[in-house]
Amino acid sequence: MAFFDTKIEFLKGVGPQKADLLKTELSIFTFGDLIQHFPFRHEDRTKFYSISEIHENLPYVQLKGRIVNVSTVGERRKKRLVARFDDGSGAVDLVWFQGIPWISKKLKPGYEYIAFGKPQRFGRTMSISHPELEEVTIETEQKGGLEPVYSTTEKLKNKFLDSRGISKLIKNLLPEAVKHITESLPEEIISRYGFIARDQAINNLHYPSDAKILARAVARLKFEELFLIQLQLLSLKLLRVEKFRGQVFDKVPTLTDFYKNHLPFDLTNAQKRVVKEIYSDFKSGKQMNRLLQGDVGSGKTIVAFICMLIAIDNDAQACLMAPTEILADQHYNGLKEFADKLGITIAKLTGSSKKSERKVIHEDLLSGNLKIIVGTHALIEDTVDFKNLGLCIIDEQHRFGVAQRAKLWQKQSEAFPHILVMTATPIPRTLAMTLYGDLDVSQIDELPAGRKPIQTSHLFDSNRLRLFGFIKEQIEQGRQTYIVYPLIEESEKLDYKNLEDGYESVCRAFPDFHISIVHGKMKAADKDFEMQRFVKGETQIMVATTVIEVGVNVPNATVMVIENAEKFGLAQLHQLRGRVGRGGEQSYCILMTSYKLSKEGKIRIKTMTDTNNGFEIADVDLKLRGPGDISGTQQSGVVNLKFADIARDGKVIKEARALAREILEEDPTLSSDKNSLLKVQLDKINKAPTNWSRIS
Repeated sequence: MAFFDTKIEFLKGVGPQKADLLKTELSIFTFGDLIQHFPFRHEDRTKFYSISEIHENLPYVQLKGRIVNVSTVGERRKKRLVARFDDGSGAVDLVWFQGIPWISKKLKPGYEYIAFGKPQRFGRTMSISHPELEEVTIETEQKGGLEPVYSTTEKLKNKFLDSRGISKLIKNLLPEAVKHITESLPEEIISRYGFIARDQAINNLHYPSDAKILARAVARLKFEELFLIQLQLLSLKLLRVEKFRGQVFDKVPTLTDFYKNHLPFDLTNAQKRVVKEIYSDFKSGKQMNRLLQGDVGSGKTIVAFICMLIAIDNDAQACLMAPTEILADQHYNGLKEFADKLGITIAKLTGSSKKSERKVIHEDLLSGNLKIIVGTHALIEDTVDFKNLGLCIIDEQHRFGVAQRAKLWQKQSEAFPHILVMTATPIPRTLAMTLYGDLDVSQIDELPAGRKPIQTSHLFDSNRLRLFGFIKEQIEQGRQTYIVYPLIEESEKLDYKNLEDGYESVCRAFPDFHISIVHGKMKAADKDFEMQRFVKGETQIMVATTVIEVGVNVPNATVMVIENAEKFGLAQLHQLRGRVGRGGEQSYCILMTSYKLSKEGKIRIKTMTDTNNGFEIADVDLKLRGPGDISGTQQSGVVNLKFADIARDGKVIKEARALAREILEEDPTLSSDKNSLLKVQLDKINKAPTNWSRIS
């Protein structure tokens, strides 16, 4: 058995009880898992601060001084242990709220200690809560260096496996483990980039001798991680292009007719560019896999329809799959208008389609009479089959898993259908490279002519009367307004109360107008009824939770009010703002907040008022939130990074991708001797897609 596959219970100092906890709490099952449990930061124990120079903005400080006195303050739950700690330059309070009996026995006034922790200020007094404390000995004074800090849990801490306990286990294992760590990058790459060896990098990531070697260890492992991901994604893309034929679509008579006689407006240059990119894929004989990014209202649907026409002109059928019935309805109604003019058959298939309708649809798809089908997940049911499915368009990609996409592929036996994935979630370039590295990316980065940029402003709650006056003005000009309340998942009752209170105050403020209310607790039919009233203009104000984030298209709605805007993420704020500005009139987005705003809240609000550019917003969002969940785009494995940070490592991603491309262009199957190591790594990754950096 390989060394790194040895079960964790066989490590000295672990045993069955601790092993069970390590497995359930941290998913550490083997020696390999423990070595890969890397510290999330290092604390600098080389420097001793004097108490007179510490302040609350310092992260962690190390002090040397004497305990002057110890006292217990407060009663019951407010009880705390306070030790006055003095080093001659000043004094600080060391405070404990838990484990008081156990700690008070260990504290000896008059003795010299080393204290380590985060300084805080209460009034005029500096204090450190729950510091690490050691008596001064020759050994502790010499220890110093960069100390690793490991993530742990309360249950593990109760078994003495706090950061220090885990550190001890790793210290026991590391000297032997290093002998078994094998190199994963060819010598040529290591010398080209001046990297340290892999065993050195892993050793120094746990216990670096200084900050310089730590930085080199991180740089080596970060590059390796991103490079192997790019190598995998690009080789998959290469494999797909070589392996999967696509139908050739090169005839365009209906499209020409549509351009000449039925297109109600000129396409933007960005739309024309994207259509050209897609058309060249269609003619190539290879299966297209393309991601189409375009901000809300940038005209993705018309591009999708043009692509469908090309498929239909070449005796194929097209389908468009949307995540919700509302969105499927909207696409269907939008496309039907054009399809009818051209005499093209189109139908809609959703969960609520009647059995009799389904039967006709299934027959027409099989016979080839039905050219375009729009629907939800219902399209991937086994009963749905086509005569010749040539193009699948998937809207809001992140709502559908890879397995669901694959099911659409299987509807076709001769050649796989071309795939166009559309999203209104602007994805920063670096994230797109990592999330969708196996897809070609097209962007519609300009709005249609005549669209006025939405004016966004920020008002505090105290300006509510001014807001209501503005809404009244807009409605009197014949416009409509959305007022959206946040969903705070912890408390549905609170959400509902927020919405109900809001609805009541809006009704009181606008007694002469008709008001709709929509929220997630309503039955689908009731929700649709209210939405339709608003769409038809029967109600002037729509009070809603975020259920309207994707969906309804109401060109007459010109005002979007977002209540408690600080409680929304940037991507969500941007999506909500995109609900207005769909007609020719000037539209407005008003962000309402209280005066209490966090630092991040202020950045989000300022970003929204400064720019309408979805890609700029997505970049800020990525920096604020990290890549874990950019509006739900997380794909398992791909963003599960140990070392790299997609928000900050764009330069490294580009370098890693360029190197991967260079290697694969020269040796697509990695069959040459110099790439044999990479072939081994790639095979491992493909077997276990979520584990990018297995040790040996």
